[in-house]
Amino acid sequence: MSSNALSSLASALLSGSVKVVDLTAPLGPDTPVLYLPPQFGKNTPNVKVHTISAYDQDGPFWAWNWLELGEHTGTHFDAPCHWITGKDQSNNTTDTIPPQNFVAPVNVIDRSKEAAADPDYLLTVESIQEWEAQHGEIEPGSWVLMRSDWYKRNGSTETFLNADENGPHSPGPTAEAIQYLLSKGIIGWGQETIGTDAGSAGGMNPPFPAHNLMHGAGKYGLASLSNLDQLPPKGAVLIAAPLKFVKGTGSPVRALALITG
Repeated sequence: MSSNALSSLASALLSGSVKVVDLTAPLGPDTPVLYLPPQFGKNTPNVKVHTISAYDQDGPFWAWNWLELGEHTGTHFDAPCHWITGKDQSNNTTDTIPPQNFVAPVNVIDRSKEAAADPDYLLTVESIQEWEAQHGEIEPGSWVLMRSDWYKRNGSTETFLNADENGPHSPGPTAEAIQYLLSKGIIGWGQETIGTDAGSAGGMNPPFPAHNLMHGAGKYGLASLSNLDQLPPKGAVLIAAPLKFVKGTGSPVRALALITG
């Protein structure tokens, strides 16, 4: 049975009846990074690319670079140890998470119209339940992603962070929504904004609930996703594997989804 399933998947990929969607934003020196207020501590650096050689005297037949970047830069995976609530969870770093957990079914909740009308839009329990009534129950072990089309702002830090004197303005979940999703047994939560929380999450109870509650439960996060408008509400498979950093709190990823053509 398992052999037949894999053979069928391989055939479907070759025929194009199963397609691969890239959910990843470009990663480079212009990638927007999160800026924290000074009272919160140090910020992650911008991406820097350093040339080792480029078919020249430093290496005549090859080109390669070395990179300077934070673990939580661009489209990235949050491991449980990223937040203080997850620091004592088992298998909580990027090198200890079971690889089985990097491939899972995905539910995509489309709230792009709401986010377009209100950049501070918050996903509620009632909104999730409305989605479930239309598309079916959220399954244990699956990912839940919120589509907001925010990735279309990813061309600049200014538009992506969308901050003013009152702080950043971007959509995300309420604390109650995260608690509800955890009660469903999901494996992780993700969205298209620079982090897994709303811009207003610092003032919630608890602060930054997607981080606080998800990682405290030993679950995962995905941020700065792209192209969620190409995924169906249900039926896709998400592949999001962080680099195997030793004791890593997270990692840039090449997030992919398999969908039927």
